[in-house]
Amino acid sequence: MTVERTYDRVTLPHLGNQVLRMGVAANGGLESEDITYAAERGVNLWLYGRSFGKATAPLKDLLAREREKHVVVMLGTFVLTARGARRTVEKARRELGIDTVDLFLMPWLGRTSRFSPAIQDALADMREAGLVRGVGTSIHDRERAGRLAADSILDAFMLRYNAKHPGAETDVFPHLAKRDPIVISYTATSWRQLLKPLQGAQMPPWPGAHVGAAMPPLTAPMCYRFVLNSPHVHATWTAPGNRQELDENLAALDAGPLSAEEEVWVREYGKQVKSKRKRDYV
Repeated sequence: MTVERTYDRVTLPHLGNQVLRMGVAANGGLESEDITYAAERGVNLWLYGRSFGKATAPLKDLLAREREKHVVVMLGTFVLTARGARRTVEKARRELGIDTVDLFLMPWLGRTSRFSPAIQDALADMREAGLVRGVGTSIHDRERAGRLAADSILDAFMLRYNAKHPGAETDVFPHLAKRDPIVISYTATSWRQLLKPLQGAQMPPWPGAHVGAAMPPLTAPMCYRFVLNSPHVHATWTAPGNRQELDENLAALDAGPLSAEEEVWVREYGKQVKSKRKRDYV
């Protein structure tokens, strides 16, 4: 399948839907009416899970009116068994009033997590039965993700990727060409660590700024633009706390790609953040 891509929209492999490259996870604090507003802004990629809460009703209404325009990604937060995967999908279908979940993600396949034949069979069976259109995983172990990207039943990967943690560029992205799975990134701001002023940072002026200009703090749109600059990332999640943050984050799509010089600057700043702020989050 040929993937059609512009900076702000992409056709997802394996599914064929064209989506805005910024999807919304509504567990950050959005109100019910903000889901409708986000859809009016063009959002049509949604992360659905146990923490979706009050956003369920407006999403259900959207799907009832224009199902073909929207892609629902179900994150099975605590799914550890084949039976649990099936129950989670069935529950989402009832809650959202839909026949098929577009994409179901097994949670956190880390180094010690079992991806047993029984679980793989259950995922394949749900896909073949039309309960889901695609199956994937949210995974933090990049080396394992690289192996699964090259050879597995999985259609999609949800990966941590940002200027502080660009390791997917070496551990995962080189393995994507063989099967072309969907890649959706999360935590573009590294849980806001990239947005906090960094004491002692030694950085050149922001590209285009005069020598001696104050170093600008990174903004959320800059972080999202760094992620979306990657040709390997189909889309990224945003989990804004309110409508204002949603608008600020969506502004990254309007701003377009970082220049080569800007990307180098953001990448270097991410390295310095990682060296000075050791604590990592999943």
